[in-house]
Amino acid sequence: MDGNGRWAQQRGLPRSDGHKAGTETAKAILTHARELGIEHLTLYTFSRENWGRPKDEIKFLFDLLVRFLNRELDSLIKQSIRLTILGEPRDLPMSVRKVLKYCCDKTEACDKMTLNLALNYSGRQEILRACRNVAAMGLRPEEITEELFAQHLYTVGQPDPDLVIRTSGEMRISNYLLWQMAYSEFYFTKTYWPDFNAIEFDKALADYAGRGRRFGLTGRQAAKKTTSDGRD
Repeated sequence: MDGNGRWAQQRGLPRSDGHKAGTETAKAILTHARELGIEHLTLYTFSRENWGRPKDEIKFLFDLLVRFLNRELDSLIKQSIRLTILGEPRDLPMSVRKVLKYCCDKTEACDKMTLNLALNYSGRQEILRACRNVAAMGLRPEEITEELFAQHLYTVGQPDPDLVIRTSGEMRISNYLLWQMAYSEFYFTKTYWPDFNAIEFDKALADYAGRGRRFGLTGRQAAKKTTSDGRD
């Protein structure tokens, strides 16, 4: 969700106003995705690398997150949206951890949609964590499979992302869902996140819908696979 700061700068506003506008966009996209029947939505909210930002900005971001969750919890429950966290919450401020746990617990039974917030997240660290967990099991090398490994990722039990959207003209992965994005489709737009409304989201979905996903297969094989298992 890139471009909050630049969006604010273009308008002569402080970066904090850009982040505030970004949370409103997040709410709008979540609601629209729920209306479209999308079952999983992941928002890259705060990376491990983001700790390098100014302390005042980091504090503002966490305060904003707490206010957002407190304000939207009832709406999540009403829409039957389950909140989950990808990353290491233990490194976050105590006030943030308490609110996250409360909201995750309150929405645990919701089953119409899953909202993942990637917080204090690093794709490389996620893979290292999974490797350590698997190594601790004392398995023989031939017993370690992709399916077993995936059981130790933050996204256990969830499908890999079909579409990854990055706003504001940035065109890189940025240490995000490195394992899960093996066959994801990518959509890059120059639109800043605060301006990424439902219309822009629909453009991304329409672009995705027009692609032929092959998963390493030939066109004919992919078409046969799609027909047989309904992936697309």
